[in-house]
Amino acid sequence: MKKRGSTQKRTTFRHGDLRNALVTAGLEMARSGGPDAVILREATRRAGVSPNAAYRHFAGQAELLDAVRSACLSRVAAAIEDEMRKCRPGRDPQAFARKSLRAVGMGYLGFAMREPGMFRTAFSVPPPVDSPDPANTASMGLNAFQLLSLALDRMLESGLLSKKTRQNAEYLAWSTVHGLALLVLEGPLHAMPHETVLALGERLVVMVERGLS
Repeated sequence: MKKRGSTQKRTTFRHGDLRNALVTAGLEMARSGGPDAVILREATRRAGVSPNAAYRHFAGQAELLDAVRSACLSRVAAAIEDEMRKCRPGRDPQAFARKSLRAVGMGYLGFAMREPGMFRTAFSVPPPVDSPDPANTASMGLNAFQLLSLALDRMLESGLLSKKTRQNAEYLAWSTVHGLALLVLEGPLHAMPHETVLALGERLVVMVERGLS
């Protein structure tokens, strides 16, 4: 009989709870140390179970990292959606399209600044060969790549882009903003104040928009 006031680690999980607990532990490790910090044995320790218990849900390290990566991608998408919700259609479809593209870029860059470990993890592992797009899929709603496509489609529909310039424009816009993020997180701009980075990001997204059109 358990004594009143005593504490004890939970050693059993309802169906699905253990997997979620391991992914949550993986997200915490990714936040603090990026993809290299996501260790299956450490995840089981944090979840309070034996290492063997994890193999019911993940065959090994790579599968846990892939699940954590997908969760991080979902968070990138959520950050972009938060920015896009601030955009209102209004009476000028071109202004709406421009705001949408800028929201995608700033949501993406803002997440990289706030959560560098999760950002690195999100883009650390190549997607499966049969994945339908290079950003993989988010757990709910549209992923980051699809949100960028949506913003570019709005530019096409409003007349800011022609069908020719719209083709494969995702890769041009994505690589530009992602390049700035990497220069800040892992390159020579790592000491630049975040406020300065975001200000540069605003100018960069405008440059991308004008370059595409």
